[in-house]
Amino acid sequence: MNAVWHRLTPQRLLAASVGVALATILFKTLAWWITDSVGLLSDAMESVVNLASAMFGLWMVTLAARPADEEHPYGHHKAEYFSSGFEGILIIIAALGIIWASLGRLWDPQPLQRLDWGLGLSVLSSALNGGLAWVMLRASRVHRSLALEADARHLFTDVWTSAGVVVGLALAWATGWLWLDAVVAIGVALNIGREGAHLLWRSSQGLMDQAVEPEVRAAIDDVLAGFAHQRNGSDIIRFDHVHTRKAGQRRYVDLHMHMPASWTLGRAAALRTSVEQALMSAVPGLRATIQLLPSDVESYFDDPRDLK
Repeated sequence: MNAVWHRLTPQRLLAASVGVALATILFKTLAWWITDSVGLLSDAMESVVNLASAMFGLWMVTLAARPADEEHPYGHHKAEYFSSGFEGILIIIAALGIIWASLGRLWDPQPLQRLDWGLGLSVLSSALNGGLAWVMLRASRVHRSLALEADARHLFTDVWTSAGVVVGLALAWATGWLWLDAVVAIGVALNIGREGAHLLWRSSQGLMDQAVEPEVRAAIDDVLAGFAHQRNGSDIIRFDHVHTRKAGQRRYVDLHMHMPASWTLGRAAALRTSVEQALMSAVPGLRATIQLLPSDVESYFDDPRDLK
């Protein structure tokens, strides 16, 4: 089963997202055209954002997969954060546009036409988005892809948006309260705006070298604890200054490993290799940088003078 999820690469899924976005734009635009509902118009506008986001995400994921080169010795993994940030910006712009279009209808409600066909097309679009979003979210955890997760969560937001539109328009149809159409559209805008702000926040945290997830840090600490050793009440192998960060799919850890000064360089290097291999086995995709130090030597990186 894991092999299936590994074959569903971010590139393939984002390419599928482009195709689904084109289909949903067609269905939702047709639904708006036959009903003249501003609520369905807002739903169609979000699908246009889905298309732009999927295309940009596909570009960034392809860029992130490039190997390290002379100008980018640490690779291109952070490109995915630009995808998430771009998607967040587009969502917020779409939300503002929906609110602007809805205010006029709120003061001057218009009759709605053929809501049965319009709502049916909206439900069909939601089914397509929901199925793809579920697959993409599962795959994003396998590949640790923020771009894939961002697109999946956006699609889930689109599903809930469409559900709200369907319920609101059904109520407007049943009660004759045409102003509900505009209220639903504004509610949609506020919801997707919140999601856009969340994506922007996550993108900014990634670009600022956020620490790895708590479960990843716990796995790193467990490995180091397995190598730490005491003799006669004193530490002969210990680790400190453990710092982590993440960049797209890649995880990094930097640390100091202290050992007896009497050890040969070859013995110390052999132990470091064992620690590195154990860390990479515990956390796939991890890159470890380990500085060797004698037990009686300390390095101080938190000196206030170094922070000026």
